[in-house]
Amino acid sequence: MYKVVADSSAEVDAPFLERYPVTLIPFKLYLDGKEYIDDATLDVDAFVQAMKASANTPKSACPSPHEFLVQYENAEEDEVYVVTISANLSGTYNSAMLAKDLYEGEGGPKKKIHVFDSLGAAASETLVVKKIHDMKAEGASFEALVEAVELYIQNTTVYFISESLDNLMKNGRIPKWKGIIASKLHILPIMGADKNGEIKLVETVRNSNKAYKRLVEIVQQELVKNGRKIVALTHVGNWERANQIVSELKHVEEVFNIKCAGLSSLYADKKGIIIAF
Repeated sequence: MYKVVADSSAEVDAPFLERYPVTLIPFKLYLDGKEYIDDATLDVDAFVQAMKASANTPKSACPSPHEFLVQYENAEEDEVYVVTISANLSGTYNSAMLAKDLYEGEGGPKKKIHVFDSLGAAASETLVVKKIHDMKAEGASFEALVEAVELYIQNTTVYFISESLDNLMKNGRIPKWKGIIASKLHILPIMGADKNGEIKLVETVRNSNKAYKRLVEIVQQELVKNGRKIVALTHVGNWERANQIVSELKHVEEVFNIKCAGLSSLYADKKGIIIAF
């Protein structure tokens, strides 16, 4: 028996959860002195509207080691797999690892626990959760699964577009000067995650229509090059662009098209779209 745990950067919806169950540990989000819990009770649309109306910078706080420790101690399963947002974007991975150390330092029989740094966020975590379930469905042992999923993460590609870089700049996720130049020149950057899980600039495009078209071209080229057939696309309520991208992707077996929850909406911001494969 096994259990999959992830932080709330992992984007899921009801159809996904039916096939690939995962327990989500929520981030806490802060705006205008109010705390929001990034779980199923959060009205994401209302939170996004509040961000748009506020002059203040929204903040986030990652899950604590205690929240992960509770999951380890209370799990009835003998294997626990944890998926976190990139360690270079958040302290969540460190929280999960500290909890693992605390758990393993306790007396008594021990469950097998492995914490995966997804080296990405949102859609990339979604794919890692799916990969874990796929491996267990094939009968993989704990050791074989860990090795295969770590390799899968290293070979996963992530791209994203946001029509506003304000929150990424204000929270230090990208250099402020780069964001200011992009805004002043009306450039819509296509961003991605490098092999260390940090945000990188892929290309700059002059308007949104051209940027989304170019994003599809880049993704299609990479899909063919890498032989990937499964795509996860998550977005900040941008169904029109998301559906457009899904319709234009060729030679794929399945695309998960999921609306972002709170944390990804905070950082991907205005009409943000994240694609992983």
